[in-house]
Amino acid sequence: MQRLKLPPTKSTLLVLKRKVTFLELGSSLLERKKELLTRLVYERLKQYRALRKDAKITLETAYYWLGLTHSRMGSCSLQQAALGLTPPLKIKILPKSSIGVQHPAVTAERLPLQPVSLMGTDSSFDETRHHLADMVVILARLGEAETALWRLLEEQRKTQKRVNALKYNVIPKYHTTINFIKSTLEEEERNTLFQIKLLRERSQT
Repeated sequence: MQRLKLPPTKSTLLVLKRKVTFLELGSSLLERKKELLTRLVYERLKQYRALRKDAKITLETAYYWLGLTHSRMGSCSLQQAALGLTPPLKIKILPKSSIGVQHPAVTAERLPLQPVSLMGTDSSFDETRHHLADMVVILARLGEAETALWRLLEEQRKTQKRVNALKYNVIPKYHTTINFIKSTLEEEERNTLFQIKLLRERSQT
């Protein structure tokens, strides 16, 4: 393991000891953050998979009714009936944070369907609108879950990279340097004591 290129002095040793204590604390906190992120990722993954399953069913249902309405009313009548209709949804997107990871929080709320003229419409038209609104609600929730999951996974990867850098590179390098300085200072102290001993012996002769 390489060491830091620093002068082997007592002041350097004290500074390094303080720094390595701080680095070990930081590594411990990052380990804890990584564990929390991993737990949150598994929770979000479970939620995401459930939403994807629900979304698949909701989309199939919505497109079934859309196809039925299209076959009964035709393209032109369907487009005319949809003109001027306001979306039966209220969507809010706000910032949210999970363990320091920013992601959007999406709230999608169903509103009452706007009445339409019975002329030229089929009874399946309202059913289609109802299921399409349900589809948008669940897709909004799925979008939030997917965005949060990917951002948490990215943060987890970055945290793991930092933990590995501290654990296997930075901290060992500091310990190697500390041990080197300690051995150097001890060697200097032994040499000094030996020189003092020689001087005493010479002075006594």
